[in-house]
Amino acid sequence: MAKNHRTLKNILRGIFNRICLALARNLFPAQLRMPFYRATGMKIGKGTKIAATVDVDQSAPELITIGENVWITRGVMLLCHQRNLAEYEVGKPVMECELKYQPIVIKDGAHIGIGAIVMPGVTIGEGAIIGAGSVVTRDIPAYCVAVGAPARVIKTFEN
Repeated sequence: MAKNHRTLKNILRGIFNRICLALARNLFPAQLRMPFYRATGMKIGKGTKIAATVDVDQSAPELITIGENVWITRGVMLLCHQRNLAEYEVGKPVMECELKYQPIVIKDGAHIGIGAIVMPGVTIGEGAIIGAGSVVTRDIPAYCVAVGAPARVIKTFEN
């Protein structure tokens, strides 16, 4: 019985998250989006703006932490889960591999360009700039520009 209760609780939480994220994705202006993102468990700092059409991982938004004064532009995807391919083998359907969940951390002052994808387990450093269309598969240091798929640092800023 307890297992069914947890399953029902997870289903209800999933429905709630999807409703909040659908509203947040389409509301205008950006300030109206933040309460809906926060209601899903996302941690979002002051002054942060998340543009319309940003896709947030619906199954684990509580794993996303975004600092202050961050700008996430249109079409960005924030993914906190992926298939664990360590279990994958020839002849096995990939959908049978378990999902692994990892947090995303975007630190103060970062900027994520249009259409970028941030993969699970990534930390984007303070003041980092992620170029449009980049796929961030590993940590990005503070105060740099990273572009490409996979994203690589092409410029760093020094004091």
